[in-house]
Amino acid sequence: MRIEVLKSKIHRVGITEANLEYIGSITIDEDLMDAVNIIENERVHIYNITNGNRFDTYVIKGERGSSVIGINGAAARKVAVKDKIIIVSYASMDFEEAKKHKPSIIFPDEFNKIPK
Repeated sequence: MRIEVLKSKIHRVGITEANLEYIGSITIDEDLMDAVNIIENERVHIYNITNGNRFDTYVIKGERGSSVIGINGAAARKVAVKDKIIIVSYASMDFEEAKKHKPSIIFPDEFNKIPK
């Protein structure tokens, strides 16, 4: 049996840009991506803490160290700059493997930086 489990989570990060005219996706600072093992083009779920909207999209790399969290394309209508969101990805794995799995979770500060 295979089950879906939490793989990666960026908790309470702030939206820095919303670009309706872009073709789609979420732009994430590459430092944040590396910290939780999210890769470019990976499917992620977005949970908007500020307004309750939920949607999924795919990731594109943002400039390393830029703190960018940008919602692009049609999903830009579901957020506003400064909204707080949670970004998560899931993995499918064998039930026994899942029991031992530890997700990568970070809690960025108010500037979308990883506290040291």
